[in-house]
Amino acid sequence: MNLSFWRVTALGLTAGTAAMLAGCDDSYLDNGPGRSEQPISSATLDQMAKIDTTPSSPVLIRTYKKEAELEIWKMRSDGRYALLKTFPICRWSGQLGPKKVEGDMQVPEGFYTIQPGQMNPNSHYYLAFNVGYPNAYDRAYGRTGGSVMVHGVCSSAGCFSMTDEQVADIYAIARDAFRGGQREIQLQSYPFHMTPENMAKYRLDPNIAFWKELKNGSDHFEVAKAEPSVVVCGKHYVFGATADGPVSAGAPCPALHRDDDVEALVAEKEAKDNAKVVELAASGLKAIRTVYADGGQNPVFAGYKDTSDPDALVGGPQEVVLNDPAKPAPAVVKIAVADAAKQRAASQTRDSGSAASEEPKPQAVALASAAAEQPGIWGASTQNVKKWLHLGAQDQSSQPAVTAYIPDQPIPTDVPLPPRRDAQKPVHVALKAPLPSGTGEADGPDGAPAAPAAAAAAPAAQ
Repeated sequence: MNLSFWRVTALGLTAGTAAMLAGCDDSYLDNGPGRSEQPISSATLDQMAKIDTTPSSPVLIRTYKKEAELEIWKMRSDGRYALLKTFPICRWSGQLGPKKVEGDMQVPEGFYTIQPGQMNPNSHYYLAFNVGYPNAYDRAYGRTGGSVMVHGVCSSAGCFSMTDEQVADIYAIARDAFRGGQREIQLQSYPFHMTPENMAKYRLDPNIAFWKELKNGSDHFEVAKAEPSVVVCGKHYVFGATADGPVSAGAPCPALHRDDDVEALVAEKEAKDNAKVVELAASGLKAIRTVYADGGQNPVFAGYKDTSDPDALVGGPQEVVLNDPAKPAPAVVKIAVADAAKQRAASQTRDSGSAASEEPKPQAVALASAAAEQPGIWGASTQNVKKWLHLGAQDQSSQPAVTAYIPDQPIPTDVPLPPRRDAQKPVHVALKAPLPSGTGEADGPDGAPAAPAAAAAAPAAQ
């Protein structure tokens, strides 16, 4: 009897360990009765009436990792989409940038398709639906992985994690749209809101070319308030276009058809935004790269930690300033470089009589005097974070107190990310206090975004 008990226990532990290594694997079912049939909340139904839409009308979803927001858009009676509700994301993992490899715990970025078969009413994560990663673009680049979900439980290993109450409402909205006749729901996943300010800040990030493609898709939606068609060819996204025949993601694009009126509006918006980016960069807005210990969450959830990685959110993201090698050095920089050169020359003169003297190493310099060490990622100092990212000289102790950037030795922008934590299965998290109040709903029928909703936390599934 005792032997049988321990055998069953061992099998259970083995299965549990395998599930943890699977990340957001949703194959383990928790058959809670009636979850998937919960009605749309009364507050959301009231908001639908305000923006002239119905539960059965089509849905579109947009997500933003940096701001940790998930937007639900609904089609109005005039055929244009309006913002219904903004849900604060309780947890997302990884860094800004696309998902590339199975197990990297990255939340994907791109345009994805949700079909009825991807809805999971019996999810271990309360309720869930698969976002459709990898899509044709991802496969064209050989990206691997799967089981990327929007789900409850508020703990992420590569998914968009919400509270149970939030995902119940989101699931119900999508379910009723499918029952109303919608065949596919488009999910647009972005690193951040595609504003000129953000594009200027991240202009030197290694992912900027990819993000500019995503912005074009965002612009198509913004100007038309209609779901943009998505074609992948030549290993690129092409938005607002259709083809007469089959299209291959890896092959050159065939002849495509576009709506000239929409394209003119997109081109006008792009030109205006690009001019603003140039203006911001010229005004001195620093180019940055944001580095996370492991993802983030919306500020309304501050203080609530993901128990699968309790320390990841403590210090917050680190903004690493990137230097633009194409930007001319200001006068103060040139003076500092000249002074450093004089010091090296004097040192060489003093040591010229010694055959064993070594040539001084060139010194990388920064525009500000060295600051006191500040706590950084995983408790490391800011200087160590910069060293991991190859930003600045490797031997900080040998640097002068005031230094300046040397243009002929540009700092690389394609820098590696810091190490990630081992993949772990999301753990049920019970939030201990009510969240701040707020509706997160659109102000009116024009669909203008409002402040994110602070949905009350539901008890974690058991």
